[in-house]
Amino acid sequence: MSENDPGAADREERARKLFAGPIAFLKSAPALQHLPSPSVPEIAFAGRSNVGKSSLLNALTNRNGLARTSVTPGRTQELNYFDVGSPLVFRLVDMPGYGFAKAPRDVVKKWRFLVNDYLRGRQVLKRTLVLIDSRHGIKDVDREVLEMLDVAAVSYRIVLTKTDKVKASDLAAVQAATEAEARKHPAAHPEVIATSSEKGMGIAELRTAVLEAVEV
Repeated sequence: MSENDPGAADREERARKLFAGPIAFLKSAPALQHLPSPSVPEIAFAGRSNVGKSSLLNALTNRNGLARTSVTPGRTQELNYFDVGSPLVFRLVDMPGYGFAKAPRDVVKKWRFLVNDYLRGRQVLKRTLVLIDSRHGIKDVDREVLEMLDVAAVSYRIVLTKTDKVKASDLAAVQAATEAEARKHPAAHPEVIATSSEKGMGIAELRTAVLEAVEV
């Protein structure tokens, strides 16, 4: 929370209330023609298949079963939409995980086309949150996605996951290295949020960051 932003405390409280209120699964979209009408802002989540995306979405929304956690990485091959707020304020978009080794080549190709087209053409997409496993840092497969977002001129922010699995000293080093890399990317937010779905670390900060992106 920034000391230079007098509305930050107010935004944090509004974010808490919003995520404590109505949130519902809307639909899965296997192709662009199945997307809902672009009537409200959208915040998308991207990450490697085993990065803990579903767990983070469940922690963010304070609901255990909102996003399905799968034991088979790469199972989700559609854009999953969730409505936040009643009346509707914005939508969360769970994008298919990338970097799965066992998926057939045509599935990977379909993923790239779907995600590429969504990122490039969705006017209401306010920000993409790119999840990075704090135990491993940014890998080449992540860099490909960051570059895809740079080219698409989509504002994005990096979120570290599973920070409870890393020693504090190692986490500080990973966060510093990740922020240094983020500064090299024109579309990236300079600050990285460190989270733990299990321990709740960084979840309030992430909720506030989502609302901030929606309101920009």
